Amino acid sequence: MGNDNEREHAPTTFGRAFAIGIALNTAYVVIEAIYGVASNSLALLADAGHNLSDVLGLAVAWGAAVLTLRPPSQRYTYGFRGSSILAALFNSTFLLLTFGAIGWEAIQRLFQPQPVGGVTVMIVAAVGILVNGITAWLFASGRKGDLNIRAAFIHMASDAVVSAGVVAAGLVIVVTGWLWLDPLVSLVVAAVVVGETWGLMRESLAMSLAAVPSEIAPAEVKGFLANGTGVSTVHDLHIWPMSTTEVAMTAHLVMPGGHPGDQAIFSMESELQKRFGIGHVTLQVETGQLDCPLAPDELV
Repeated sequence: MGNDNEREHAPTTFGRAFAIGIALNTAYVVIEAIYGVASNSLALLADAGHNLSDVLGLAVAWGAAVLTLRPPSQRYTYGFRGSSILAALFNSTFLLLTFGAIGWEAIQRLFQPQPVGGVTVMIVAAVGILVNGITAWLFASGRKGDLNIRAAFIHMASDAVVSAGVVAAGLVIVVTGWLWLDPLVSLVVAAVVVGETWGLMRESLAMSLAAVPSEIAPAEVKGFLANGTGVSTVHDLHIWPMSTTEVAMTAHLVMPGGHPGDQAIFSMESELQKRFGIGHVTLQVETGQLDCPLAPDELV
């Protein structure tokens, strides 16, 4: 998950990476679209559409990353941290729609192949390997701490691999004249992107519904709390993502001996951060003399 300092400074640290990535991919989209039309290559046009979505995705992710730094207000008590989750959800939905359309066009071309400039396809796609490889490298160091950064890295690294596939297809078309290979590669590109995006969409959708982050096991968290000194039972445990980098948690601790003191609570919160990456913790201490109305597991 990364520590608090890494999370706090991630948008600032990667601001330059976002800017460079957007500039490189915008220039490449223009070049790829022009040569895709000129060479009548659906594979190039498919990859251009993919890279256009990358530009939009990077821009949205960058904007969300900046918004997460805005301070909380009386209405938005967590600030705009959740905007990074919405950005990931938007990007995944946009990609699925884009490549659904490209896949449909590719299926039609499989039955009606059209002439393709294989050499042009190879050259333009080779440039894509370089552009996407550089962009992926810019985000490599932050891919473990933020869903937005990880999505950007995986997306760009995958694009480099896809571009390599387009180069291979162009070579085969030049040698064999198999025009059907162009739409087939387009379908493969669409399948790769949809497969990659589906996981991102599921994760971002789960985050938007305040699901427990996949890397955290609630039973382990509850077990840790229950084993705390003076704790008899734990209930009303909630764990949810505040953003793509920060996790919050609340819980009621039944401690018959009474409140153990601030230092004991602070130590427990610090350990939750170290073990589970939960940085925003609220613990309510109860003595158990009265039944808590939120004690049953089925109540929220």
